[in-house]
Amino acid sequence: MSIAFIHPVPGSATPIGGGRDTEPSDDALIKRMARGDEAALRTLVTRHHARIARFILRFAGDRNLVEDLVSDTFFAAWQQAPNFENRSTVATWLLAIARYKALSARRRRVDAELHDKVVATVADPADNPEIVLQKKNRAEHLRQSLASLSPEHGEVIDLVYYHDKSVKEVAEIVGVAEATVKTRMFYARRKLAEMVAAA
Repeated sequence: MSIAFIHPVPGSATPIGGGRDTEPSDDALIKRMARGDEAALRTLVTRHHARIARFILRFAGDRNLVEDLVSDTFFAAWQQAPNFENRSTVATWLLAIARYKALSARRRRVDAELHDKVVATVADPADNPEIVLQKKNRAEHLRQSLASLSPEHGEVIDLVYYHDKSVKEVAEIVGVAEATVKTRMFYARRKLAEMVAAA
């Protein structure tokens, strides 16, 4: 099948369902995808595209790879939909696929390393120029601090704080024990605290 349709169209109508009350669950979409329903895939992409793209960008650190890896992620989900066992949420499953795709791409790159993390800051229209500058400086410092963490520590912080994943879900996505996730979080937080204190 062609994957050109994977990119969501801004402002387009929801492919399946009407209002929020009638939208199908992610699980229902996966079941439809398993039966070859491309409209279900388009709905899933519309729902999760931004989250997956942000995760891949933070994890892989290469803007040029993001859209290709997002497409690869959803194409893999399409192919694997019949085998989805519902042991985790669909969002967690998609992040695990995206992580695998990003890791594979990073391994293929000669200069494979985690580059800058992206920390989005939205300026409040009521902020004066001085406050806007302070926010930018804080965001830049946080971005540099996150980028200096090891890939193992950085991905755990990213999943917990930017994707609201539990320790159990992070363990599923990363493929390590929950105790390992907790240990990595402890050391990552300590390292971040040290860097903020030193600033």
